[in-house]
Amino acid sequence: MEILAQALRAPRLASGMTVVEARRALTDAFRRAGLDSPELDARLLTGHALGLDHTGLVIEANRNLRGDEASQLIALAARRLEREPVARILGVKEFWGLPLRITKSTLVPRPETETVVEAALAAIDQGGPRHRALRIADLGTGSGALLIALLTELPNATGVATDISIDALLAARDNARQLMLQSRTHFVACDFGAALPQAFDLVVSNPPYIMSGDIAGLAPEVRHDPRRALDGGTDGLACYRTIAAQAGRLLKPRGHIVVELGIGQEAPVAALFRAAGLAPTPAHTDLSGVPRALQVGAGLAVAE
Repeated sequence: MEILAQALRAPRLASGMTVVEARRALTDAFRRAGLDSPELDARLLTGHALGLDHTGLVIEANRNLRGDEASQLIALAARRLEREPVARILGVKEFWGLPLRITKSTLVPRPETETVVEAALAAIDQGGPRHRALRIADLGTGSGALLIALLTELPNATGVATDISIDALLAARDNARQLMLQSRTHFVACDFGAALPQAFDLVVSNPPYIMSGDIAGLAPEVRHDPRRALDGGTDGLACYRTIAAQAGRLLKPRGHIVVELGIGQEAPVAALFRAAGLAPTPAHTDLSGVPRALQVGAGLAVAE
C-alpha cells in the first residue's frame, strides 16, 4: 500500500500521473507483493476506477489522472494487496463466457468448475439432442453459475436453483435476468434439494467440500469466500451425504447428477452415491488433470 501511495503521490508527478504511469505503478506494487498476475490485475483495476475498457485505456493512456481518480486507484489497489480477489473488487466474474455478478454471499466461480458444466452436457448428450425439454436443478447455486451456463446451452430446458442464503439467491436471480433467462428459472430457499418435490433430468452442484480444519490454511484469496460456501464439515463430505440422500427422489429414472469434487475426493464421494443405490462413473478431470466432476446415474434406486 505504501509503495503504491508513494508512487502515485511522487513530487515529480505533482501535476498528475498519466493513465499508463498509474498502470505501471500498480503493476510494480502488485509484483513486489508476489501477486500471480500483476499486469492483468493492474489493467482491470485501472479500467474499473476510470470507467474504461481495454480500448479506452489505450486511447487515454497519456492523459493525466484527476486527484479523485488517483485516490480511487489507491483504494482499489489496497484491497488487492490485502489479497481480495479482483473479481470481488469488480463485483463481476466471467464463467462459461458469461458475466456474472458476485456478492459477499457467493463464491467466486472458478475455471475448474466449468468441468461440471462440461460433464453435465456430456451426460445430456448421451440421452438425446440438446434442444429437447429438460428439467435441471442446481443445488447450492451461489451466483447461479452452473444453472445459467447450462441453460445457455440447452435452449428448451428449465431450471430450479436452491440455496440457504437469500442474498445468494437474489444475486443468482439478477444474473438470470441480466442474461434474459428469467422465464426459465426459479429460485428456492432450502438446504440443497430439501424443498424440491419434483424429479429432474439433471441435478448439478458445487457443494462446500473443504474440511473444516483446512479452511484457515487456504490461499488468502479463497478465504474471502463465504465460509459456509467452503466448509464441508470435519471430513469435507457432509454436503455430499446430504445430496446423496436426496438424489434418489430428485432424479428421473434416466437422470444424472454431476457434482464438483475436491482434490482426492473421487473415491469417497462415489462410495456415498453407490451406497445410496446410484451409479457413479469415473470422474471428469479439469485442465490440471484433477478428477473434478463426478457423474452419477439414477441406477436402480429410482422408480418412475
